[in-house]
Amino acid sequence: MSWDEFSDHKPPSAAQLRAQAQQRIQVLTDEGYQLTPIPTGSRNGPIAKSFWGKAWCKHLEAFSDYEYRLPRGRSYVRNGAVVDLKIEPQVVTALVNGSEIYELTVNIDALDPEKWAAIKARCQGKIGSLVELLKGKLSDEIMSLVMDAEHGLFPKPQEIHFNCNCPDWADMCKHVAASLYGVGVRLDESPELLFKLRGVDHTELITLGAAVSDMTKPTASRRRRTLDSDAVNDVFGLDLDD
Repeated sequence: MSWDEFSDHKPPSAAQLRAQAQQRIQVLTDEGYQLTPIPTGSRNGPIAKSFWGKAWCKHLEAFSDYEYRLPRGRSYVRNGAVVDLKIEPQVVTALVNGSEIYELTVNIDALDPEKWAAIKARCQGKIGSLVELLKGKLSDEIMSLVMDAEHGLFPKPQEIHFNCNCPDWADMCKHVAASLYGVGVRLDESPELLFKLRGVDHTELITLGAAVSDMTKPTASRRRRTLDSDAVNDVFGLDLDD
C-alpha cells in the first residue's frame, strides 16, 4: 500500500499511517521476517518513560545538529512507523515505514576507554546494586556524571553515523530520527542496551562498588572463621601447648 492508494489523495492521517504500518508488519511477518517493532506511542507526552529512555531522548534533543529532523522522527514513532529495530554492540538496524519500507543502520562509536575508566572511578561505591543502576535510582552526583554531554555515557553527534536507503539526502532523514527515538523506547524495556551500544559492561560499575563496600566493612564482619586450640587438638591430635 502506498499513499497514492488513499482515495482522497491527501496526506494520510495518523490512523491511516498506523494501519499501513500494521499491514506491512503482517506482510513481512508472513514472509518470515522476525520483527521487533517499536510500539505505537501516544500522540502527547514523552516518547520514553523511564530514566534511561528519557535521558537518551533529552540528550539527542540538546544538539542543534538534529533539531530540524527530530520532530518528524517523533511523529513517525508515535504512528508506529518503526516496524523493526534491533540493537547490537555499536550498531542499530531498523526498518521504517514511509512511502515504502526503508532499511537503515546507525553505527555508534564505542565509549573511549579512558572516559569509561574515569566514569568507573567516580562511581566506585556509589551505586548500591544492579537494580538501582538499571532503574536509574542514582544520586544526583552519579546522574550528572552519566548524563554529562561531554564526558558521560551518551554519544555525541560526531560519534553517531547513519545510513538509510531512502531518497532523502538530508544529513539526518526522518527515518533515522525515528529510529533514534526508537532506541529511547528500547531503553525503557532494557536499560542495559545503552551500555551494549557503547561497547562497555555495565556490571563493572557494580563490581567495583561491591568490592569497595567489602573493603570498607568493619574488620569483625570480614574476619574469617578460625578453629580454636581444642578443636585443632581434636582434629589433628596435636598439643599446641607443646
